[in-house]
Amino acid sequence: MQKGMHTHRERCVRAVQSKDARFDGWFFTAVLTTRIYCRPSCPVVPPKPENMTFYPSAAACQQAGFRACKRCRPDTSPGSPEWNQRADAVARAMRLIADGVVDREGVPGLAARLGYSTRQIERQLRAELGAGPLALARAQRAQTARLLIETTALPMAEIAFAAGFSSIRTFNDTVREVFALSPSGLRTRAPGRPTGPGKRPGAPGTPGALSLRLPFRAPLNPDNLFGHLAATAVPGVEEWRDGAYRRTLRLPYGHGIATLTPKPDHIACRLTLGDLRDLPVAISRCRRMLDLDADPVAIDDQLRTDPFLTPLVDKAPGRRVPRTVDEGEFALRAVLGQQVSTAAARTHAGRLAAVHGESVDDPEGGLTHLFPAPEALAALDPESLAMPRTRRTTLLTLAGQLADGTLHLGVESDWEETRARLLALPGFGPWTADVIAMRALGDPDAFLPTDLGIRRAARELGLPSTPAALTARAAAWRPWRAYAVQYLWATDSHPINFLPV
Repeated sequence: MQKGMHTHRERCVRAVQSKDARFDGWFFTAVLTTRIYCRPSCPVVPPKPENMTFYPSAAACQQAGFRACKRCRPDTSPGSPEWNQRADAVARAMRLIADGVVDREGVPGLAARLGYSTRQIERQLRAELGAGPLALARAQRAQTARLLIETTALPMAEIAFAAGFSSIRTFNDTVREVFALSPSGLRTRAPGRPTGPGKRPGAPGTPGALSLRLPFRAPLNPDNLFGHLAATAVPGVEEWRDGAYRRTLRLPYGHGIATLTPKPDHIACRLTLGDLRDLPVAISRCRRMLDLDADPVAIDDQLRTDPFLTPLVDKAPGRRVPRTVDEGEFALRAVLGQQVSTAAARTHAGRLAAVHGESVDDPEGGLTHLFPAPEALAALDPESLAMPRTRRTTLLTLAGQLADGTLHLGVESDWEETRARLLALPGFGPWTADVIAMRALGDPDAFLPTDLGIRRAARELGLPSTPAALTARAAAWRPWRAYAVQYLWATDSHPINFLPV
């Protein structure tokens, strides 16, 4: 079993006394005298150490009878980086819970996806997080409810349904228990709410549209993150417009559009959803795509131990790994991008989307389609694809296996096992498998020693440039080699490294 930071009492006390925001989401401070739980950076005067106790999750705090602080709003802190840097069953379970699997499929569905019994999953989550899957999902529903209460004019009954509650009574009881306020009281206290009779906060101008803030741990360098997404954007599926990256989303209950704008201390997120039940999943996937739960200080400190990387990190710290909102989509696009330029890959993907993707309405921009589902691509006549025969075979084989479930790519995927299964497919080499592991599966240690840009950067920096020698040299960067890739790529003048103007 992993030992979380909450077990290191002296470190936690120091973090709370210094109000260190880097540890928000790593652990939660519960105050025995007030029965309130906070994030480490809470602005109030820290309690006496003897009155502090520490928990690994908001759900564990709630189960122990503590309510959320109204000042620091601990339920809105960045997620723990633990769950995106680990590959064990608990981390995979947490990624699935964030993706709404428990709400849609229950605990048996969660266990089935992980290949364990429900009893095993319950035991492992309770041992490490102090709460079982139902309590963890309940905490997420409470957070979603708070977001909708404070930022929309939706009736409470609609909010209860959208947040995943089974009844109005359960919704009311949970909000009162977690926040020590009724839903209407929570809305009245919403920061920045309009005043005047009949006013409600955040009424959207577009039906189904919600605006919210996505927090992150500083520093965050937006250049390679948004630059990469914008430079590789598939026409009609993604776009850069008015300083924001926009894209269509395929979600469990419908489709949506995300508009993501980098700000100094948060990411402004506007979501237009066909079904509000998709809100928690859409938020989770946007956070994952932008790698917002990373711990950049720990990552950069490790990479700075290599004198060849130190100048790159010091010049622009806080680089994230640009990921995806749809693992299967990214894998298909990785095949389309084999041995062609970024522009050619975009053209191929855009043509497929225009002909075989589902249409969407976008009154606020120029998005027109969802990227085609694997089922649609698997049914294509191979002769209709304008690409080399070998790549055509690779694409349709991958689409077929994704469509029939032979191959599954998701947040719960075992990184090593999935990489091996990808390498067994025709036309898959190490570069394709590793770029999927890095950007779709989220493996923070995925490395691309055969990538031309990486080898060119290595030569310029005086590092070994042959794949075997570079891999050996990169052992010192583990477990953050995917982040080292971002710093090495940034030595080039390619558009992926710059925010569009």
